[in-house]
Amino acid sequence: MIWVEIVVLLACIAVGARLGGIGIGTTAGIGLFIFVFLFGLPPGGPPAAVIGMIIAVITALAALEAAGGLNYLVALGESIMRRRPQAITFVAPLVTYALVFASGTTHVIYALLPIIAELARKADIPPQRPLSISVVAGFQGVRASPISAATVAMLGFLAPAGFSLPMLLAVTIPSTFLAVIVGALSVAWRGKRLSEDVAYQARLASGAIKPLEASTKLDGTALFSARGSTLLFLVGILGVILIGMIPSLRPIYGAAAGDGIETDQVSMGTAIMIVMIAVSGVTMVCFGASPHVAVKGAVMRNGITAIISIIGVSWLGSSFFDGNRTAIVSGISGFVQVHPSAFAVGLFLLSSLLFSAAAAVVVLVPVGVALGMPAPLLVAFYPAASGNFFLPTYGTLLAAVSFDQTGTTRIGSWVLDHSFMRPGLVTMVSAIVIAMGISAALR
Repeated sequence: MIWVEIVVLLACIAVGARLGGIGIGTTAGIGLFIFVFLFGLPPGGPPAAVIGMIIAVITALAALEAAGGLNYLVALGESIMRRRPQAITFVAPLVTYALVFASGTTHVIYALLPIIAELARKADIPPQRPLSISVVAGFQGVRASPISAATVAMLGFLAPAGFSLPMLLAVTIPSTFLAVIVGALSVAWRGKRLSEDVAYQARLASGAIKPLEASTKLDGTALFSARGSTLLFLVGILGVILIGMIPSLRPIYGAAAGDGIETDQVSMGTAIMIVMIAVSGVTMVCFGASPHVAVKGAVMRNGITAIISIIGVSWLGSSFFDGNRTAIVSGISGFVQVHPSAFAVGLFLLSSLLFSAAAAVVVLVPVGVALGMPAPLLVAFYPAASGNFFLPTYGTLLAAVSFDQTGTTRIGSWVLDHSFMRPGLVTMVSAIVIAMGISAALR
């Protein structure tokens, strides 16, 4: 029976991936209905604490966007890149990494992509080089960000095992940062210079290349709101990091229990939710972030899509896992213990199918925890949940292709032979290897 259930699970994921958007979450609901009402499996449930943290973080990001803070972050990135145009292949991914790390989402790079493409063109460098690694750097920035949905989910599952946020960041930040540099080296000399590119010269002669539009300038009240909201958001991130590093910062409270009072400490997940919701409120009250604009913004729309997808897929996986816990654990525990890399392969494949690192983490990390895999090893494999680049259907990949007027950034005729495959694989493997070394040192 378990094989029939696996077929249903994979079919729901495959159909949902083809639909895109919230389709992954809704088709997971079909599988959940089949599991519970037809197969008699336990209903399971989505990880409520993880979903709550993700909602809080997305709300803060949406408020930041409404106040102009995301545009301000992009403007800062642009000013840095314009100083060293010849080093664009290295500067662009590092700037992208920093922006995604600070914001917790890859959506901030959409406005950067045309700038990167134009700066590369002016420097006679194929935009494919900086664009491909910048998109990949964005995925790694999400792995390192303390407020990304994937990291929040990862922390939620590992915190009970005593793996704190500082320990998690001590592995993810250096491993992903160094891996991005290695990825940049893998494409630094890729392709001909534009002055030697026959295809580009033909497009240039035909007038197909259009000039880049001027970026929007912030001034007056808009600049004040953008700067203030950005500073507040960064302070919020710093606060989350400090709370994770210094557990005593989490308040201890008393609650009635029977005839007495029991004391408890605010959990890390609850602390993250409180801090980020508070940041959202201050952003709206003090920096003019409109609640209506925040709800209608791209961050909130994409965030809701991510939440629905994560709820559906994690709930489906929870039902399947709860109903087959004994068979799954006994069947693969020995294999994973002998070949632990199999867990990393699973994270990679699932994240590429779901287009979501957070969803892959929510589905597979509980399995690793149940198998007794050490928390440091699970963290070392965390960068494998960046398979978004594998299939050229993710938003930032498609945007990079469309923004490159020179045509050097492309999706190959065989689908998988696209511009992002080489830097994606090199960066991901490098991050895992470096993370394993750091995790081993922390044990």
